[in-house]
Amino acid sequence: MDTTKITHVADGHWHALEDDQVVGRGEAWSRHDGRLFLNIDAWHDTTFDRLAAAMLADLPRPLHTMVDADDLALKSQWERRGFTALRSEFVYRVPTDPGLTGLGPARPPHGVTILPLGAAEKDPLRELDRTIRAEVEATLGWREMPAEVLPRLDDATVIDPTKYAVAAEGDRYVGLMRVAPVPRQPRIGLIAVRADRQRRGIARALLADVLGSLHRAGVGTASAEVGAANAAADALFTTIGAQRVGTNLEVVLH
Repeated sequence: MDTTKITHVADGHWHALEDDQVVGRGEAWSRHDGRLFLNIDAWHDTTFDRLAAAMLADLPRPLHTMVDADDLALKSQWERRGFTALRSEFVYRVPTDPGLTGLGPARPPHGVTILPLGAAEKDPLRELDRTIRAEVEATLGWREMPAEVLPRLDDATVIDPTKYAVAAEGDRYVGLMRVAPVPRQPRIGLIAVRADRQRRGIARALLADVLGSLHRAGVGTASAEVGAANAAADALFTTIGAQRVGTNLEVVLH
């Protein structure tokens, strides 16, 4: 007999308990664009199913989650609950060695300066972030960007400026690159340039600065996710020798 008890322990958090021991966890959070994402961590299929049933009963539609395209078992678990594939993003392993990336000679265009990780000021960085998000939404659409997990703070997504390198033109920020300091393999969460300053080599200069500093610190590779529909970003990483190592699927329940 299944004795698992599902408890809604806090806003967006569920636990599966057996004999008062946590045997599974469920979490729901909202992205900045309003999409509601789920994650379930459970050892057994029955525990997964119990958590999923409880969460889906409590939460509004649509609901989203990310799965590794090669994890057929997990994909099947969500499909049993009615989730279907919506979009995909490629996972890259990015070398940091300038000899491999070819970024050694990459320099920003005249009048543009690269501020390294941690040197950006929060207010102009937030202004740039808002501008870029509006431009992306008006063209590619923010839903095609990697499914990053960012808390909301006064509708701003720049929580920790130390994770950003910035391209500055005079007193205005025109490009940014966010790096999460994951141990051993930092994650490139976003690289973007204002629409009116694109195709001038700014993105390559940002990559050259950040990857070069990681290489000098002894870090051999970084990771990155690129939306499959974002041909420009995909081409950028391909040209610097990044290796595609997987594909993530975003699945949705309407």
